[in-house]
Amino acid sequence: MNTPLRQTFVRELTLRGFTDRTIESYVYWVYDLARYYHRSPDRISDDELKGYLFHLHQRKLRSSSIYQAVHALRSFYALTLQRSAEQLKTVLIAPKPETRRPEVFSIQEVEKLLSVGTPDLRDRAFLATVYAAGLRINEACHLRIAHVLSQRRQIRIEQGKGKKDRYTILSEKLLELLRAYWRSYRPGGGWLFASPRNAERPLVDGTGQRIYYRALRRAGLRNKGGIHALRHSFATHLLEAGVEVTIVQRLLGHRSLKTTARYLHVRMERLAQIKSPLDLVDLKTVPTQ
Repeated sequence: MNTPLRQTFVRELTLRGFTDRTIESYVYWVYDLARYYHRSPDRISDDELKGYLFHLHQRKLRSSSIYQAVHALRSFYALTLQRSAEQLKTVLIAPKPETRRPEVFSIQEVEKLLSVGTPDLRDRAFLATVYAAGLRINEACHLRIAHVLSQRRQIRIEQGKGKKDRYTILSEKLLELLRAYWRSYRPGGGWLFASPRNAERPLVDGTGQRIYYRALRRAGLRNKGGIHALRHSFATHLLEAGVEVTIVQRLLGHRSLKTTARYLHVRMERLAQIKSPLDLVDLKTVPTQ
């Protein structure tokens, strides 16, 4: 519902340069709070705010989701209701960040996902683009045909996360696949992946996620954290191939090298190839009891 509170909140976030996607997420958390108590958010007490956060923890949400909810609510009460930012920190307590290693697919699993998992050419082209260029799902959905720079072997990402433009790689295999897809589908509106319901609009994120989960089922693969696992796999496979971490950082559009460094972990396949020092010890001469 487009209430005056919501309009004020959206206006304040927009004036501060928040992206449309962040604004949508922040508005959702305020709406979820009001829905939980069946009451307007300006009539909810501090103790009830803590109760709502406790409810989110009980739902076993990831700390990243709760963290976003906390900052959404802090922003709402500070910007819309003029509450003290310092006082809000004592009520809306952010959780400690989780230390999680991104799960990735092996090259063999990616091959299976893009063959057995995607008999439809559009689905294969979409997932291959996400993986081959290391894209976030929203970036892939909003690609335009003009963003595919075939002569330069680059893909241009406009206004990605943080409202940043960047370039990433365009592989020869992906270019061939995209050309075959374009000849078969001729997407409209200038979008590389147009909405099936309205050719003038881009593919929505939810449809992209469904393409991914459908491909997983067909390929018989385990889910490794949503379609973002393809972006994780892109980064990990590049690093394992010897690409410098600073180059991977630029391709991914990370502001901090620390974020990219998450991918410098050793995969299980590599661990199996490493010999323990114990393997060098001759235990045959050790007496047994």
